[in-house]
Amino acid sequence: MPLSEFELIDRFFRGCGAKRTDVRVGVGDDAAILECPAGMELVAAMDTLVDGVHFPHGSPPGSVGHRALAVNLSDLAAMGARPAWALLALTLPAAEESWLSEFAAGMSALARAHDVALVGGDTTCGPLCVTVQVLGHVPRSSALLRSGGRAGDALFVSGTPGDASAGLAIEQGRLPGAGEAAAYLRERFLHPAPRLALGECLRLYASACIDVSDGLLADAGKLARASGCGVEIAYEMLPVSQALVGGVGEERARELALTGGDDYELCFSVRPAHLARLLADLPPQRWGYTRIGTLTESAGAQALRGGAVMNFSTSGYDHFLTLT
Repeated sequence: MPLSEFELIDRFFRGCGAKRTDVRVGVGDDAAILECPAGMELVAAMDTLVDGVHFPHGSPPGSVGHRALAVNLSDLAAMGARPAWALLALTLPAAEESWLSEFAAGMSALARAHDVALVGGDTTCGPLCVTVQVLGHVPRSSALLRSGGRAGDALFVSGTPGDASAGLAIEQGRLPGAGEAAAYLRERFLHPAPRLALGECLRLYASACIDVSDGLLADAGKLARASGCGVEIAYEMLPVSQALVGGVGEERARELALTGGDDYELCFSVRPAHLARLLADLPPQRWGYTRIGTLTESAGAQALRGGAVMNFSTSGYDHFLTLT
């Protein structure tokens, strides 16, 4: 007998994620009632993942659940916020128990890892589509924004961008999928790791921050534009993983680091006067970030190689432009 909507919610999503004392009313009522700590501002983010658009059709359900939460946690990381609660709107073509069990397990594991409670949402029947909203908090007037940078600020990125783009290509059969390197790249796409701890720490050092979801060059350009300046990225300074270089070669690896999406790393700027303190307090080797460029007075986003401007698109992914 197929599950009813209420049986589905009760079996797979009641108690999903962390148990928090600031959830007065959670899953099961008309709305959640939550307590925001004194002196904090509420931070909210929401993203939708559509089957065949944001993940290949037939992706592992656990990965879909993980990614649906992770992309939102990454947005909060870019604001320097600490996540607390999540809401889920899930559209399903059918209530398949095995799929739901894996999906819920993937989401719940990541939620517990970051002390996030699922407090409500909705389920309906239709083509597979997952929308998650994450709520968190940040000390008053301390949130990181895209708009705080200025010309002369140093630019950094966490992790090794480009890995997830290659992982997606492996999932789609466009790159070979055998071996340890391929397994690593697939994992970077299927289970991205939001940089929440780094984001919170950067409140004390960064002038601006953005999460890298549509490509590093494009997202660095968004940060620069919001800050009223431009950005130059040094091609030779881009951090690339051994797995990516082994899979596609060093030249293509750096291209993917600049233009590939789905990394969910943090790109941030730091005032020159704060650089020494940043490097001393948050050693790059421990926290996993690399200087890649500088914010400039001239508008636009450029990648430079030996001082020469390289020709890359800076538009990033756009859902509606892809339809024209």
